[in-house]
Amino acid sequence: MTSPDGSLGVGLIGTGYMGKCHALAWNAVRAVFGDVARPRLEMLAEVSEDLARQRALAFGFARATSDWRALVNDPAVDVVSITTPNAFHPEMAIAALQAGKHVWCEKPMAPALADAQAMLAAARGSGRIAVLGYNYIQNPAFREITRMIGDGAIGEPIQFRAEMDEDFMADPEQAFFWKSEASSGYGALDDFAVHPLSLAHRLFGKAERVFCDMAKPYATRPLAEGGRRAVETHDMANVLLRFSGGLQASLLVNRSAWGRKGRIALQVFGSKGSILYDQERMNEIELYRATGDPARQGYTRILAGPAHPPYASFVPAPGHGLGFNDLKVIECRELIRLIRGEPASLITFEEGIEIERTVHAAARSFASGGWEEVG
Repeated sequence: MTSPDGSLGVGLIGTGYMGKCHALAWNAVRAVFGDVARPRLEMLAEVSEDLARQRALAFGFARATSDWRALVNDPAVDVVSITTPNAFHPEMAIAALQAGKHVWCEKPMAPALADAQAMLAAARGSGRIAVLGYNYIQNPAFREITRMIGDGAIGEPIQFRAEMDEDFMADPEQAFFWKSEASSGYGALDDFAVHPLSLAHRLFGKAERVFCDMAKPYATRPLAEGGRRAVETHDMANVLLRFSGGLQASLLVNRSAWGRKGRIALQVFGSKGSILYDQERMNEIELYRATGDPARQGYTRILAGPAHPPYASFVPAPGHGLGFNDLKVIECRELIRLIRGEPASLITFEEGIEIERTVHAAARSFASGGWEEVG
């Protein structure tokens, strides 16, 4: 249970890339913001006792286990961070919610829409907070883009374009691993595209219709033990979307894009200007206003700084820049605020299911070869 000082007991399942990111956030949130109690890092779960003990020592958790069910049922744990591969999200999240825990689960919700819906039902039935790890919406630069659009800086938005590219699967000889298994989902469409979709949902609301094409650049990948295995997911996807009000949007994603490391490029075109943004330059925004002398019109580069909350909680000087892990610290603070009953900006299971519905409508479109209603 929550301590008298308001601190939360934390359980962490999984200690890979995002598991470490969650651990860093839980460790840093009090020091960065000062307006939340220091979380109690109660228990960490991994696939083996030895690995769990190693990571618990490194990450600052009091106890370690190889049994994630013991973690979700531990009375000292109030909130569970789930950072395992996608296929494990439903069982773990539902069990944690049924045990009376709050849940912070990495995206996407689940490979199957029915499982995502079961997660939402469990959250509704539990009365607990259940949120998804869409940390890019926490970027002070993206928050400023949201404000600029809301304030009419570029007039009425008429078109939105998003691209997300990385090259961690660009090498055709990259060994086969779980992201190429059908059990993980569709591939780039749900493992990957949900991030720019989360940004689009925050800016423009729900998508109404979608048209999708997906592709596999490599038919097989080598196995560590020898031989090759057929790739079961699609590493590239192009999606056309229509949002309520008729806004036209496009989404292009590629996990096999040589030279792209962490790119989420956004372009918003409006009736009076446009906004450009690229996550690889995550502390910069480019704003074009179609006003004044045409001979002097051009994009203005805006550098993130203390004027863009909560940047100043990390560093008091403009232009010095935040990083990926800092966004998770912001998300962690938002979660604590939401658990305390305060206003917070997060993607809960309620909003997350709309992103899942968009993804699955896109997959239906790929199968049917036509436009599909999101529903």
